[in-house]
Amino acid sequence: MVRTSFALLAFAPLMLAGCAVGPNYHRPEPATLGVPDAFSTPSVPGVRPELEQWWTSFNDPQLNAIVELALKQNLDVAQAVSRLRQAREQLIQQNAGLFPTVSANAGYSRNIEVRGRTFGQITNAGIVNENYVLSADASYQVDLFGGVRRGIEGARGSLQSSGYSLAQVRASVASEVARNYILLRAAQANAAIARGSLALQDDNLEIAGFRVQAGLVSGLDAEQVRAQRAQTATQVPTFDQSFEQAANRLGVLTGQAPGALKEQLRAIKPIPKGPDAVPVGLPADLIRMRPDVRVAERNLAAATAQIGVAKAQLFPQLTLGTSINTNASSIDLLTNIITGRVFGQLAQTIFDAGRNRAVVRQRRAAAEQAFGAYKAAVLTALEDVENALTALATAQRRQRDFMIAAEASENAALLARSRYRAGLTDVLTLNTAETSLLTAQNGLAQAKSDQAQALVRLYLALGGGWDADGPVPTAPPLKHGDGQPAAPSSPTK
Repeated sequence: MVRTSFALLAFAPLMLAGCAVGPNYHRPEPATLGVPDAFSTPSVPGVRPELEQWWTSFNDPQLNAIVELALKQNLDVAQAVSRLRQAREQLIQQNAGLFPTVSANAGYSRNIEVRGRTFGQITNAGIVNENYVLSADASYQVDLFGGVRRGIEGARGSLQSSGYSLAQVRASVASEVARNYILLRAAQANAAIARGSLALQDDNLEIAGFRVQAGLVSGLDAEQVRAQRAQTATQVPTFDQSFEQAANRLGVLTGQAPGALKEQLRAIKPIPKGPDAVPVGLPADLIRMRPDVRVAERNLAAATAQIGVAKAQLFPQLTLGTSINTNASSIDLLTNIITGRVFGQLAQTIFDAGRNRAVVRQRRAAAEQAFGAYKAAVLTALEDVENALTALATAQRRQRDFMIAAEASENAALLARSRYRAGLTDVLTLNTAETSLLTAQNGLAQAKSDQAQALVRLYLALGGGWDADGPVPTAPPLKHGDGQPAAPSSPTK
């Protein structure tokens, strides 16, 4: 009988599990999400490139190294890994609901009869009996209406959502590293331009001083040149500050102290330049490529499953159980008499003032909210691509115009300096030409920086930085007894 009882519990999930109440989840079609057939902003045609490691397209080994270091050591990534581990353990807890709960007990007692005491001491005692007890219990709540299975669906959706969240954090960290690296190189370029302009203005100030001493001009020329030089000098500390701030940010992004990377970044290098254009594919591709969109979709699936979990509480709950036990006065006699029992219990809530039905309605509203969040994530992804394409095209046009302006301003400045030395023009013309040159050069550097940053934004908007065609990103389990999280596994190939 005992063997039959435990067998009954073992096969109860297969024999008694009925249909799962609540709606079955179906991924919404792109048309219901407002996805157009094509982007409205002009873009280059062609096959969408591989964007898993898009930062390598800038051909800057130092940028590549810093990004890889950040993906290994960034603290936001570490937190995302921890959240993924929590979601995985939550799924294991939900899965446990499909199986019986088995417990065992063992006991021993020794009864002593105290016949007398002298000053608190036992003077004569005899052992009455000893008792050995063994028992085992098993219980199982049959998932008649699929509440447990819906809970598992919800936990699995949350786990996958956490995996895609990890991919999103990694992609965001990579883009943040690239953005600050570009800002740092732009600050270096602008500082170098300002220092080069200062060197020329030092020569101009010296020439103006000679001309004043020779009586060819008044001291006004020298003061105007000196004022122009001082105004140019004020730009250098600002650019140096931008360098320091970007370097500090890169240190923190790599999980280190703010100043950890400053020395290796001080060597001046050009602003990174990536490809002039990137094919973006179709808008519907973003549903699959963007990890944040997939996070929202998995959240919708989890919210839909929770409706079934709540709805199952409206129906009867069937619990099956069995137990065996034995007791004897000695270990040798434990197997002589073994008793067991099998029981079943059916419970149904009769009155709860509408609480359970309110929970169902609440879960439906939560699913509606999750659908709205999913649609908003899709439309935001489309907006990000459109804006990034516009920003890239704008930066490219500005760069072309600033290149012309910088070339013309340089020629004008050379002529103005030559004519001022020969006494053929006044200092106002010289200062105007120098100012125009500095403005054009700074504008050109800024346009290069803007183009590189727009490219980074486009890569991020297209869902770059992870393997969208691979499995859901995972994290290694926490080592037993280790209080420190293990390094996150890369979702990339």
